[in-house]
Amino acid sequence: MSILEGVSLLLAVALCVYLMAALLRADRD
Repeated sequence: MSILEGVSLLLAVALCVYLMAALLRADRD
């Protein structure tokens, strides 16, 4: 696995977590 693949995978996971956190925050409000 190349470094570029690892970085892109990490960014994809971070984006999913960020979107989930934003949805949960919107639900609470």
